[in-house]
Amino acid sequence: MNQPFQHVDLSVGYGQALSQEQRHRVLRNTYWLLALSLVPTVLGAWVGVATNLASVLSGGVGLVVFLAGAFGFMFAIEKTKHSATGVPVLLGFTFFMGLMLSRLISMVLGFKNGPELIMTAFGGTAGVFFAMASLATVIKRDLSGMGKWLFVGVLVLLVGGLVNAFVGSTAGMLALSVAAIGIFSAYMLYDIKQIIDGGETNYISATLSLYLDIYNVFQSLLSLLGIFGGERD
Repeated sequence: MNQPFQHVDLSVGYGQALSQEQRHRVLRNTYWLLALSLVPTVLGAWVGVATNLASVLSGGVGLVVFLAGAFGFMFAIEKTKHSATGVPVLLGFTFFMGLMLSRLISMVLGFKNGPELIMTAFGGTAGVFFAMASLATVIKRDLSGMGKWLFVGVLVLLVGGLVNAFVGSTAGMLALSVAAIGIFSAYMLYDIKQIIDGGETNYISATLSLYLDIYNVFQSLLSLLGIFGGERD
């Protein structure tokens, strides 16, 4: 019987031949770990909302905490991804990301229809993921060339987000959210295709990539729903 998180031969690098069974094992382990990673994310968001963490993480303080924590965790994940420590470090990262998401969730819950908006954003994100996963299984061409263009797009988003954090423009936030949904939806397709084609052999790295794609799509979609669909009491 196949078990979740069954280890693969991590010595096989990009460009080397992986058997079909190995590729399926990496993909299966990635999906299991991705599903598990949503649990600490929800828990972190709940803790953040319950403790009113949003009031502490506003403005520049929140930005510094987010950047320091996110990049610190990602560095630690990269260092531990070949060991048994990698999974708990990744789950700690997803808990942290849930905490960081609590500010947006608190704002949305301030609307009369806040819970419905959150569920709509979750459903929309799940729909995007399943669409990209299905598309990745039928596309035969190599998509590895997409990586550099998507990376440039993310850098533009980061710069735009830093600028807008100080400017506070609603129009800027709207444009960034729409662009983020498009870019990270394409990244989902790219990352899943990398696993299918044998370009990613470590399920912890694969899970991290897909988690960030899903997180950014959900966050951006929830922001848009809050702007356009939020109902005040």
